Amino acid sequence: MKRAMKYGMRLQAGMALILAMCMLVGMSCPALAQETAGPGDTGEDVVKLQMRLEELGWLEEGTYESGLYDDATRQAVTRFQQASGLFPTGWMDGKTRNMLFSGDAAVCIPEEKEVFREEVYTEELADVDMYVPLYTSSPTSIPVAPMYGSTVRAGNIQEWNTEEFAPYRESGFQSVAVSPLSTFAADIDTAAYSQIRSRILHGREVPAQLVRIEEMLNYFRYDYPMPEEDELFGVSLKLAPCPWNDETRLLQIGLQAQSVASQERVPHHLVFLIDTSGSMEGHDRLDLVKRAYQLLLEALDPEDTVSIVTYASHERVVLEEAKAADRARIMEAVEDLEAGGGTNGSAGIMRAYEIAEKYFLEGGVNRIILATDGDLNLGISEPGALADLVNEKKKHGVELTVLGFGYGNYKDNRLEALADFGNGNCWYIDSIHEARRALVTEADGTFRTVAGDVKLQVDFNPGFVRGYRLIGYEDRLMAPEAFADDAQDGGEIGSGHRVTVLYELVMTDSDFDFGSVESVYAKTVPADFSSMLTLNVRAKQPGSAESKLYTYELAADTVPEMDDNIRFAAAVAEVGMLLRDSPWKGTASYASALELLRSAHVTGDTEKEEFLYLTGLLAKNEQISGK
Repeated sequence: MKRAMKYGMRLQAGMALILAMCMLVGMSCPALAQETAGPGDTGEDVVKLQMRLEELGWLEEGTYESGLYDDATRQAVTRFQQASGLFPTGWMDGKTRNMLFSGDAAVCIPEEKEVFREEVYTEELADVDMYVPLYTSSPTSIPVAPMYGSTVRAGNIQEWNTEEFAPYRESGFQSVAVSPLSTFAADIDTAAYSQIRSRILHGREVPAQLVRIEEMLNYFRYDYPMPEEDELFGVSLKLAPCPWNDETRLLQIGLQAQSVASQERVPHHLVFLIDTSGSMEGHDRLDLVKRAYQLLLEALDPEDTVSIVTYASHERVVLEEAKAADRARIMEAVEDLEAGGGTNGSAGIMRAYEIAEKYFLEGGVNRIILATDGDLNLGISEPGALADLVNEKKKHGVELTVLGFGYGNYKDNRLEALADFGNGNCWYIDSIHEARRALVTEADGTFRTVAGDVKLQVDFNPGFVRGYRLIGYEDRLMAPEAFADDAQDGGEIGSGHRVTVLYELVMTDSDFDFGSVESVYAKTVPADFSSMLTLNVRAKQPGSAESKLYTYELAADTVPEMDDNIRFAAAVAEVGMLLRDSPWKGTASYASALELLRSAHVTGDTEKEEFLYLTGLLAKNEQISGK
């Protein structure tokens, strides 16, 4: 294997120089501009990849379907990656593509072809080949190694962008004696993780304000119990040692929503609301939007209906209540869209709600699916005003899903506000695979709400817990009094979705000093009380105006122990705290997060394997930079 691997390693020494030369002469590297390709993809790009793999001997003629990224193609890519010293994902990411089309690409040696097997090299991941960053980061962001991408920085030269993120202060420890109740709304958005992943893979900075740890945690699946017949959620409460602080404990709360059976599917009316302004020009924007909607259209039932509204300088109704069975007509309307003009998003949103209400389906799914970069420059554009707009419109029963696209002018704060106040969810689409995940694989969870206005409140027993810190959910915090107030918004949870919550706890026998205070009038609960904490969950059944209370307790004698769920979640939290440079990160490092992932048995879960890969890149960068 070593003899074959040497062929793919020659590119590393010259890659940084090649990228810098491209920048200096004003050239763009075509291979770097391509997005990731993987199983199920089709088209001319796949044909080129297959021809190159066949030319190098990794793919045999007649064993694959031309133009389709089939299993034979995936296996060939995996073997090439192994021979080139890359992480063997089977996906054609930017770095793999660069090596494949280089003059020193690894050539398959027939007698050694069987040496390369499909497996995940978790034990060797710390030695993943990387490039040293070509730029200097600002104090508010963390540099990561550029794997590929169309952007290059040298020295302190920064790329122009107008991105916006909502500012927030990371939660610190709270004293149980003063604040025994921790209250917040559920959140199942995952857009922050998708953006972080994209930036790491492209060698871009990760702004600290982008790192929302709850969205990183909730991107992944966990082994939580399924709900009982009369409950909306299956609930898991686990206590474990804290990996980054020996003097604290880690509490994991897991909620698993019920899944709606396919035979219970109801009719859908979806309004495709598409931003066609000038900022949406590009393969990772409007072109990707078109491909995403095609995936969704193919997944709909023939009797579902679709309307299309676009907006640029003005809004326009392109199509009204077309049957999904008429796919050719719908896709022709989508394909004809072109980018240009200003961005009057508020006008488009109002028109989309008008169309959704016009064709409202009683008892069905009524949802607007907005595709945009959030760069609004006409009409209502402030996050608060946009939130007020959708908050008023949602009262008619129409929900909103936000799909974010692009980089450089992306308005994360506006799209998060729209999703939060529109009773919806927010995704960041950086590839066709993420589009498939949002609109096909997890379509039921994206479109079908099974629990509304979900709120959580943890009541800590001061006889066992002295202090606590909620990790993430900073923009979802609520006053304790809002928990039982059904007029106060919570979070919407879709079919089969999960909610993962982590707390760092200071037990009464810990010497950890977090600056706690205590009232002279506070009474400590005797230590023989049966529970150390109580989890209260409020949620509304679909269509109901009243919430129902669910209560769960964690026994006082619970023994802290690690399982795969907590190991993985702890690793995600460590990475998030490091990206934010959290004051509470303790002894956390990318290397320690990597060790947690290696022991969490992630093999077989492609999304967790991908996070393992990203953490390996960060760990290597940490090793190179000496941080």
